[in-house]
Amino acid sequence: MSTCSSCGNSRIHLLTILRSRPQAAAHIAGSESYPDISGKVRFYQTSAGVIVWAEVNGLPCSEGPCHGQIFGFHIHEGSACDGSMDDPFANAMAHYDPSGCEHPRHAGDLPPLFGNHGCALSLFLTNRFSVNEVMGRTILIHSRPDDFTTQPSGSSGIKIACGVIRRAAGSCMR
Repeated sequence: MSTCSSCGNSRIHLLTILRSRPQAAAHIAGSESYPDISGKVRFYQTSAGVIVWAEVNGLPCSEGPCHGQIFGFHIHEGSACDGSMDDPFANAMAHYDPSGCEHPRHAGDLPPLFGNHGCALSLFLTNRFSVNEVMGRTILIHSRPDDFTTQPSGSSGIKIACGVIRRAAGSCMR
């Protein structure tokens, strides 16, 4: 197994990046059964990978300290957030996996969203894809956390919200 370089050497200036315009963004909307869900996911290409910044509101809440909601969060290979009565986001298709890896090593497998009184905020760096590679694909929120084991999708429950990743207005990709 090879060693990875230190993140401290990558010179990512997080605040500067987050103050700039993202190269892509997805506006998240809930399914008919979850109409209160809304949010935005931003994608920033850096020399170290892609910074993904998600802000979501209207998520289902659970009662009690041991029942906090955790939601699966994935990029899917489809290009549309529509489907059927049984699966409102069926056209989002399967997890984005251009290399044919097993779950949880799909490029589209993302860290879960942790609900906090119906809101979630997530910020992470990934080298599993570039912004250009996910442009036009869908990003989904699932009703349960991904178990990072079950094939092919981590037993993460039903798709409750979706957005299409689009080039942000006024952004320039290198």
